[in-house]
Amino acid sequence: MATVEQVSGPASGPVTRRAPVQERSRRRVEAILDAAERLVVERGVEALTTREIALAAAVPVASLYQYFADKEAVLIALAERDMAEMDEQVAADLDALAATGELGGLTVASLVETAMRAFVTVYARRRAFVEIYLRGRANTAVQAFGRDHNLRLARAMRELAVESGLVRPDLTEQVVVLAVEVGDRVFQLAYEHDAHGDQALVAEGIAMITSYLERFTP
Repeated sequence: MATVEQVSGPASGPVTRRAPVQERSRRRVEAILDAAERLVVERGVEALTTREIALAAAVPVASLYQYFADKEAVLIALAERDMAEMDEQVAADLDALAATGELGGLTVASLVETAMRAFVTVYARRRAFVEIYLRGRANTAVQAFGRDHNLRLARAMRELAVESGLVRPDLTEQVVVLAVEVGDRVFQLAYEHDAHGDQALVAEGIAMITSYLERFTP
């Protein structure tokens, strides 16, 4: 059976970086990402510079450029790290739902509810991700990353729903992609002016997306 864990992976687009091999290099990359995370929360995405990141991480700027081509590459790497955590949270919550039968077991409604609430859970502990992914969409690299992830998420969710018998096979990928994009936009609006998110707006988004997809239940 398909799982949401399958959506994790590198974003498409021109932003690339050298993968660290040695343990020392991996620790340095993590230090750079942790420093960027702190700075994003403090100052926002637009004010971030590679020099400030290197200074906060206590590494030479030249060392930063060994692994990241520019600021956008740092932002994407940070978003990828947090998005991987997001996917793991969705998969874990869906597994728990299937095992316990909560919310009436696995249905279209519980699938949408669980997935979107999992996103809320991670947003609460990853403030930088809110800044980069929900508020930094003017950045073209972040925008491309978001679109790529939404497509992979939609494909995985559709496969899970079809194989589980929750929806008919005539539910097209295009429909699910639209549902995911709408959910993405709901989160953008909910967190636009509130670091904790407007949960009433999130609930309305869940209800809207559920109704949209329930048209395809057997």
